[in-house]
Amino acid sequence: MDSSAWEIIHIPDKPAFSPEHQPTLKVYASVIKPKFANTIVRQLCKIAPLEDLRHVKRVRRKILPNNGEPQLTVILCLAPEHNDHLNDMPPDVQKLVGPYELSPFITEVCKYAAVSKEEWEEQCKIWPTSFHPPTYNIDGIGGFSEEDKQSICKFMSVAINLAVSSHKPLVNAAMIVDPSVRRVIASETDQVYPSSAPCDMTTSETIPFNETGESTHCQSVNREANASSEICLSGVLEKLNGSSHAVACLNPWQWSLQPHDGDKCSQWHPLRHASIVAIESSAARDRYLFPNSSESFGMDHSQPSSADSPAKKQKTSINSPGVQNDSREAALRDPSMEKPYLCTGYDIFLLWEPCTMCAMALVHQRIKRIFYAFPNPTAGGLGSVYRLQGEKSLNHHYAVFRVLLPGHGHAHNALDLDQGLKHVTAES
Repeated sequence: MDSSAWEIIHIPDKPAFSPEHQPTLKVYASVIKPKFANTIVRQLCKIAPLEDLRHVKRVRRKILPNNGEPQLTVILCLAPEHNDHLNDMPPDVQKLVGPYELSPFITEVCKYAAVSKEEWEEQCKIWPTSFHPPTYNIDGIGGFSEEDKQSICKFMSVAINLAVSSHKPLVNAAMIVDPSVRRVIASETDQVYPSSAPCDMTTSETIPFNETGESTHCQSVNREANASSEICLSGVLEKLNGSSHAVACLNPWQWSLQPHDGDKCSQWHPLRHASIVAIESSAARDRYLFPNSSESFGMDHSQPSSADSPAKKQKTSINSPGVQNDSREAALRDPSMEKPYLCTGYDIFLLWEPCTMCAMALVHQRIKRIFYAFPNPTAGGLGSVYRLQGEKSLNHHYAVFRVLLPGHGHAHNALDLDQGLKHVTAES
């Protein structure tokens, strides 16, 4: 695969604006004498704090070209957007005008913090701001090596193949990958319709795993990803039905319009988006590899204690003779096998940008990086509609990347996907 034809772009925590078109706000400001600077700033922080403009420096220092002396200008307070009258300043601020010989005027400052050094440099031409590069160390924000890019493109190709080759109509696909060993941990598709849920699927508690914790399906996916550097997607195009109406994250309520046959399949559910099902499969893998952990038993304690309860049946099925207990014990004896905390350090590959429900579920799972190919203009939670990766109130933040397909990276519907995949197939 020629990875040079692919492009991987970082989706920042905040909306990106061109350096020349930064949104601004009006503020009252005034030149002050240096001897009054500390006193004035202390009082202004009490009576007119700039809570939503923490990136803006309160005082601007400028060297006058005539005499080389410094000139200090301070932001007094916010100004009305559609009113340029100086007498609209709050009374507490107006009280400072006389004693400190202020001459208020209206100027502009940048509304949002810079997300790049280029933005910051342009902002400082308007009024000085602070720039804080990401403090978290996540591979890829500063660019990818050629080896990493090859791996990312390969896994994204497999995810695309999974989405369009396994089901009809087209659905979303999710693959959770351990990047340290480049192994697929879980790979699933939407299961919100009876037609898209595998009718012969066993419960997540009885999925067969090998000694490394791979399900039978993930073993085949890993073989596909590692068989060759050339991932061929031939045969994919004819399986597209030309519509993305069945993609759960794009159309969260579409399931209610579909006929439901309860006897046909018991695995579908309107909330079983691809990301959710992949998380469930990853958890089933952990429970299989580490059956005696307090965390897995803690989950069972929240269930009814009756012998006929589902929790009891699930625990019994785990220890049933049909499961490869010898392989599991061998895996547990392997010192390199450590119990992961949820999906900490893992990547997830998606065909479409996840909705807010799935994006929040990935926060709870401590996913490290999210890669998706197409934006979600109706319910996207990572840049198209919302931007959860930049929500400061959350206790975990992941990095988000969009993988642009060769020749048609900005596509977002099934027709554009068809055109994009033609380029992918031509490169394979």
